[in-house]
Amino acid sequence: MDVESGYASGASSESGLSEVYFTRPHLKYLNSQLQNLEPQDILRWCIISLPGLYQTTAFGLTGLVTLDMLSKLEAPFKSSVDLIFLDTLHHFDETLDLVDRVRKQYKNTIHVYKPAGTETAAEFTAKHGQKLWEKNEDLYDYVAKVEPAQRAYSELQVKAVLTGRRRSQGGKRGDLDIIEVDDTGMIKINPLANWSFPQVKEYIDANNVPYNELLNRGYKSVGDWHSTQPVAQGEDERSGRWKGRAKTECGIHNPKSKYAQFLRQQELKRQEEELSQALQKVTVEA
Repeated sequence: MDVESGYASGASSESGLSEVYFTRPHLKYLNSQLQNLEPQDILRWCIISLPGLYQTTAFGLTGLVTLDMLSKLEAPFKSSVDLIFLDTLHHFDETLDLVDRVRKQYKNTIHVYKPAGTETAAEFTAKHGQKLWEKNEDLYDYVAKVEPAQRAYSELQVKAVLTGRRRSQGGKRGDLDIIEVDDTGMIKINPLANWSFPQVKEYIDANNVPYNELLNRGYKSVGDWHSTQPVAQGEDERSGRWKGRAKTECGIHNPKSKYAQFLRQQELKRQEEELSQALQKVTVEA
């Protein structure tokens, strides 16, 4: 799909129609309307409008609010959304404990994806060497997060994902739209984009939502143990992630990363190969 003319997600069906499609004017209009809605209303719209909808989450506060809101939606349709959790094998023990608590409380299906060919941190080190995140952080992001995410999207036939990103988190998230479409055609919805950290925490406390115990120790955004620190007073929420480095995203949400470009090139190559095979078939049949 030519990104200048519109956005598409998913392969074409037998009738030749894309499964999900937004033109630029349509996307702009939807964002202008959804911008004024409460998160619960945005979630209702997503469930009604988007096939292949999943929630990607590392079980941060915003993602937990989204999960709880979905569980309480009053509507004549299925509101449970499967979760995708990327287990990098380097999460805090407190994060993994939270995953178990969430699974018991909400009963949602959680699809766990790990770096290819590894099940433990020891296996990861044996395959990729010591402290890959220090030696080559782009490669680490790819093997620990980007590739597992792409594998999940492919195997589960994901067309749209709910994320926990908010504008108030700072960094590159300051100008988030409610709906985005990345350069692979994946639709990303940020239902709490308008909320502040205090609003999120207030909801968590008021609704007894389980959360990561690290929050009580000064962490506001929790990722891998090797690249996450507590946040000092006055710093933005994600200042504890990759502290001291000019980095705010791991690559999954960074459309200009070299690995996003690599994946795009691979997709174009795949499409060219399919076209070539189709042409050969036509020639042989003729």
